[in-house]
Formats: sequence, structure tokens, C-alpha cells
Amino acid sequence: MRVVIAEDLALLRDGLIRLLTAYEFEVVEAVDNGPSLLPALLKHRPDVAVVDVRLPPTFTDEGLQAAIAARAQIPGLPVLVLSQHVEQLYARELLSDRTGGVGYLLKDRVSHVSQFVDAVRRVATGGTALDPEVVAQLLARRSAEEPLKALTPREREVLGLMAEGRSNNAIAGRLFVTEKAVGKHINNIFSKLGLSQSDDDNRRVLAVIAYLNA
Repeated sequence: MRVVIAEDLALLRDGLIRLLTAYEFEVVEAVDNGPSLLPALLKHRPDVAVVDVRLPPTFTDEGLQAAIAARAQIPGLPVLVLSQHVEQLYARELLSDRTGGVGYLLKDRVSHVSQFVDAVRRVATGGTALDPEVVAQLLARRSAEEPLKALTPREREVLGLMAEGRSNNAIAGRLFVTEKAVGKHINNIFSKLGLSQSDDDNRRVLAVIAYLNA
């Protein structure tokens, strides 16, 4: 898989290059500022972009805006955004077009190598990878609103794991229940949220997150 990296901290940028290369990704370009990111994405059209939200020169949201601009020209371009803190606005912007793989992870998650590499691969193949902290804040923000408050505690737990991009089998393993039980919970969630079911796992997750971000 071909990767473009955007990270201004040289140590972290070099670490990402070494880490992804060790796991058989091909890093085709690594940039350290916002203005260089969009041309790099348009030039290489990578299988996935790993992008720091805040890049020079202003350290606001250059990375995110460049990624969104690239997705406007390359529909469905997979983007995994890294951020120092949970910013719900960034998550909403990233998920707004509902196309292609998307991810939003806190930078601390990079130190969990297997989880990070799995997230990169998941996004590259059209999936979703949202940091558990992001999911927790989105759920907390909507917890008192209808119809989310109609969910049982277990259904809310399953919804959070779905939003992280986990499969039914992975959710079952995490909660120590059968996959059949997970399927039942998910059917109840869709029913209570008024969301149509789909065989496409990524569309299912994006639909849930889009609802939470409405």
C-alpha cells in the first residue's frame, strides 16, 4: 500500500516512515507543512494518507483542510488524521462527505503499534477507524437526546465499538459474548436510531457516526 505522510515533527515523521515501512507499506512522500500536502496527495494519489491536523505555517487545521480538498478532487481518498487532542469539529468535517476510508486517532495511539497499523490498513481498504476517546465524547454529547437515550447500556457499548470500526466478530470478542448476540444488539440499535441496515460495513459505521454528528 502506498502512503503519503504529513507530520511537522521530524522525530515523529521519521518514526512513522520507519514503522510503516517495516510493515510493508510504501511511503511515497512525507511532507512537513500544509502547503506541500495537497500537491503531494494529488501527485501520488496514495492508497492512504496519514495526516497531522495541525501543520505549519499557522498550526491550526492545515492538514485537515488539505486532506478535505484532496478528497474533493479524488473522491474517496482514504485519510487517517492524527491529532493531539479530541476536536469534535475535525471529526465532523472529516466524516461529512461519507465517502472512502476515514480515520481519526489521537497521536498517543501511534505508540500502540499493532492497533495503529491495523487502523491504517482498515482506512486504506475503505473502512473507518475512530479513536475510542473521540467516540466516547461523541456519545456523551448526544447521550441525553432522542433516540440515543433509548439505547440500553450494552447497546451504547456496542455502538461505540461499531464507531471505532470493529467487526461483529471483534465486538463479540471484546465483550465476551457470541457474534449472534452482537448481531441482535446491532439490529436493535438500527431500529431505535431509525437507520436502514446495510451489508456494507463501512456505510453502516459512517451512517451511525453521521447520526451522532448531526
